[in-house]
Amino acid sequence: MGKSQFLSSILFLLTHLIIFSIDSATSQCPIDFTYVETFPWDSTLCHEPADPECCQTLSSLFGMGLAKHLKEKSMFYLPDANSSSSCLSEFQNKLTTMSISQSFVHQCMNDSNELVIKPSSCAGIVTLQDWFEKVGPSSSLDSACRNFTGITQCGLCLDAGMRVTAQLTSLDPNSTKCFFFTVFYAAGIVNVFGPENRKTAACILGLPSKTTNSSKSLTRERLLKLVFGLLGSFIGVLGTIGFVIFYRNWSKKRKQETLHEEYVSGVKARVSPNTGAKWFQIAELLQATNGFSQWNMIGQGGYGVVYKGTLSDGTIVAVKQVLDLDSKGDEEFINEAEIISKIKHRNLLSLRGCCVTSDNLKGKGRYLVYDFMSNGSLYDHLFNYEANRHRKPLNWPQRKSIILDVARGLAYLHYGIKPAIYHRDIKATNILLDSNMKARVSDFGLAKQSTEGQSHLTTRVAGTYGYLAPEYALYGQLTEKSDVYSFGIVILEIMSGRKVLDTVSPSALLITDWAWTLMKSGKVEEIFQEYLREEGPRGVMERFVRVGILCAHVMVALRPTIADALKMLEGDIDIPRLPDRPLPLSHESFMSSLQNSISSSERSRGTSSIRSL
Repeated sequence: MGKSQFLSSILFLLTHLIIFSIDSATSQCPIDFTYVETFPWDSTLCHEPADPECCQTLSSLFGMGLAKHLKEKSMFYLPDANSSSSCLSEFQNKLTTMSISQSFVHQCMNDSNELVIKPSSCAGIVTLQDWFEKVGPSSSLDSACRNFTGITQCGLCLDAGMRVTAQLTSLDPNSTKCFFFTVFYAAGIVNVFGPENRKTAACILGLPSKTTNSSKSLTRERLLKLVFGLLGSFIGVLGTIGFVIFYRNWSKKRKQETLHEEYVSGVKARVSPNTGAKWFQIAELLQATNGFSQWNMIGQGGYGVVYKGTLSDGTIVAVKQVLDLDSKGDEEFINEAEIISKIKHRNLLSLRGCCVTSDNLKGKGRYLVYDFMSNGSLYDHLFNYEANRHRKPLNWPQRKSIILDVARGLAYLHYGIKPAIYHRDIKATNILLDSNMKARVSDFGLAKQSTEGQSHLTTRVAGTYGYLAPEYALYGQLTEKSDVYSFGIVILEIMSGRKVLDTVSPSALLITDWAWTLMKSGKVEEIFQEYLREEGPRGVMERFVRVGILCAHVMVALRPTIADALKMLEGDIDIPRLPDRPLPLSHESFMSSLQNSISSSERSRGTSSIRSL
């Protein structure tokens, strides 16, 4: 009996030791942070008093470790919360040995969950194999970022990175980290020298390095001796050749500058001068955005990247860099600027200015400048508010005001301009909020001027899946009620806090089918987001939901105009009885046709757009 008890005790201890070992292993950090002490990064930025760029530098330094982790483990980011916390702790310990305060890590990287891999981070990508399935085994990134032997190679790498980021974002518009996935892939997988190479770290990761004055002086001394030795022998020949080359280059450059000045003058003349739109020089935008630094990037989409910038007079702006430069010339861009510069309304984001640069006469850079909206997008407040501890859920007065603001903005586009303008891409990310939480509709890059009194037929569907009216997505038939459908979707999102496409809920996939079912069964209160159920007047909130369902009806003829929808929302006219709905939009046959239509239109789309300011 004593021997049996002894053996049982041994087994008990061994079992607990194994469990303890497993728990310890799962909490270990898979990244070796030795490079923090060995890589020559500029640690002076984080010494007291800290430079404003300290947080950016620490993020880039940690990103070097994530790029190494991808190279070694074929996994983006970290596997779980324990590993994330452990890595932050080890990272902080390494910085402490370099006399850098622990407080900087807490200030700059205060949420360890941001380092944990999630399928929703970027188009469902978790592993390197997922990346290859989404992007392909080879892309422009693989050739542009392989090494930095040429002086222009870094710029080519960054351009390729933006294109791949746009490709990934188009697969899942709700993705938030595709840019960083691209950075880690370029630094850890593509570049032959790896993320710990100084050029790789500087170009791809944006990590500043120390200057090495002694080696630089030695190299300069040797170079000067060589140059002066050769110069003494060949000064006459070199002088003659240099003069000839200089003259030819000057002449060629002068001709190009003359032609480009004429070209730019033509573009400037196309933008209405009486609207207040300013023609910016590229030097102004470079200074405002710190050279279009990745740390100033505040938004991205399929056709462009948005940067926060500060003009010389202190004005904060949003600068949209258009990435789609493959279309013929700048005609599409000029047309876009023409349309936007004419529009002035308190609920529409007006154009502050634009810029076109050119190296070979047809444009290598296109930019649009807007007022900066300090409260971000409606999408952030509806679906990402938990990520910002200072942001609270929208209350009922704010939601009501936003819905009415959007309706007034659309009404102006449809009836305040001749010919009318159809937006074509009304969604939560294109509704921005100013400092007073007033809504402004943005992204007129997809706008289409109509022929008065007619619908518009197009073979290229522009917009976002889920928000597109069925007749537009399937047949390319565009009318003012196409915008009304998208507006109805936005109303339902605001009132319910539910995304247009809910892939998690076991109930109806589309918000329209879900809301319709609850309304018809007398469960309208279940549509309201939890925060609203005890806050707002039930009758008014129900009226808003009914208008949303009516606007998002499948049948075009049963939708109200945006003017009538606004009157219904304000209680000026009665809401008609909700008509029956045909086959649900989430039905398998409809979804298949819609997906095929969207996929084919995405392949043929070639217009530039203003995304997610």
